Amino acid sequence: MKFVDEATITVYGGNGGNGCLSFRRERFIPKGGPDGGDGGDGGSVYLRARAGVNTLADFRYTRSFKAERGSDGRGRNCTGKSGQDLYVDVPVGTEVFDNNTDECIGDLTRADQTLLVAKGGFHGLGNARFKSSTNRAPRKTTPGSEGDVRELRLELKLLADVGLLGIPSVGKSSLITAVSDAKPKIADYPFTTLHPNLGVVRVGPLQSFVMADLPGLIEGAAQGQGLGIQFLKHLSRCRLLLHMIDLAQSSTEDDALSQYKTIEKELHQYGASVANKDRWLVFNKIDLLTRDESDQRIQQCIKDIGWQSAYYAVSAVSRAGLDELCKDIILYLQEDEKNHA
Repeated sequence: MKFVDEATITVYGGNGGNGCLSFRRERFIPKGGPDGGDGGDGGSVYLRARAGVNTLADFRYTRSFKAERGSDGRGRNCTGKSGQDLYVDVPVGTEVFDNNTDECIGDLTRADQTLLVAKGGFHGLGNARFKSSTNRAPRKTTPGSEGDVRELRLELKLLADVGLLGIPSVGKSSLITAVSDAKPKIADYPFTTLHPNLGVVRVGPLQSFVMADLPGLIEGAAQGQGLGIQFLKHLSRCRLLLHMIDLAQSSTEDDALSQYKTIEKELHQYGASVANKDRWLVFNKIDLLTRDESDQRIQQCIKDIGWQSAYYAVSAVSRAGLDELCKDIILYLQEDEKNHA
């Protein structure tokens, strides 16, 4: 199933049941008085995060969700049955917006977390509610109120510890395949990856993290060019970004630098939520160069951009440098958890 990360739906809370107009009628009791019962409350609509749901694809075909209406009240002071609440399952990591106001209603980041998105209507009152010493035979009732109606925009942001970014064909899919059980499509042409891939990287006993491989970014991605704009928002949830650079793309010395500048520009244009995240440089495809060539290009790139953070030289094909990279990622994530505990 292809990854779908945005959908628009309409939710309807159930209407409340109407109050009943009724009078007690029994033999030998000529004036039994009012006994009309209240209606039932309308059902509400909830969104529920489910671990087994991975995309928003189902909402392409079903876009309307309506909770059950409350039953009307009846005689003999019988209250109508309340409408059943409706639970709509969505993937963990779904953000919910009011499509008309762009207000963020909630963020479902934990399995089985629920969010009320459309409250059901209030029940109507039966005529028994209005009896008094001065009005012993009231004929007044109230109708149930209507349930909420909202048009919602659902946006799915991947919940991954580590996100891979870079221009097309730098080897992101090859890297996630080498270190996890993920099986993305790999080919020798740009934009092979059309939707995100998640993989669990196991480093040791009880030591693992989730890595996300996103489609490659090109110049102008933040303004909608290419595929990257659809998925840049997923990086905002990642705790660490691996900025991959292809050392062997061509023989020009400024290739690594130009790749870096392209991604750096798009991240800052997209917003601080992504641009300011911790980021490591990962120079890939060192197996296609001699040791001296790869070292020279890496050091020149580091010098030109003034890079101060961590960087790694790896080969996704030969697995050179991958064990060290994954172990350092685990140490970083463990330290990050302690700092935010």
